[in-house]
Amino acid sequence: MSENTAKNVLGGALQTCGTKPKTGFYRTGCCETGPEDSGSHVVCAIVTDEFLQFSLKRGNDLITPRPSYQFPGLKEGDRWCLCALRWKEAFEAGVAPLVVLEATHEAALRFINIEHLLAHAFSSAN
Repeated sequence: MSENTAKNVLGGALQTCGTKPKTGFYRTGCCETGPEDSGSHVVCAIVTDEFLQFSLKRGNDLITPRPSYQFPGLKEGDRWCLCALRWKEAFEAGVAPLVVLEATHEAALRFINIEHLLAHAFSSAN
């Protein structure tokens, strides 16, 4: 799927999530998904230390760099395409990071209620 045809949760064109570090299952900077992406890395989040520690406790270390996977390790403030179910789990635990709706793939709506995403929407006013 290309950035030009993919849609975000608002129905518009999928925007870039992050390039420093370069995110996305395909490392394109976008939260694109496809058949190879069994984790549905479709939620563009601005990670917090609280979320990173939550994820670590769940067995998913997003902090430690893993160069063999082109993964630099994340720090608070980084934008990253999260697995939809991990974001939902964090939401239910009260530690969900903010979401960039324009860069969150519409496939997230298969797992997450749009109202929950809207309640955690990032805006430049945040």
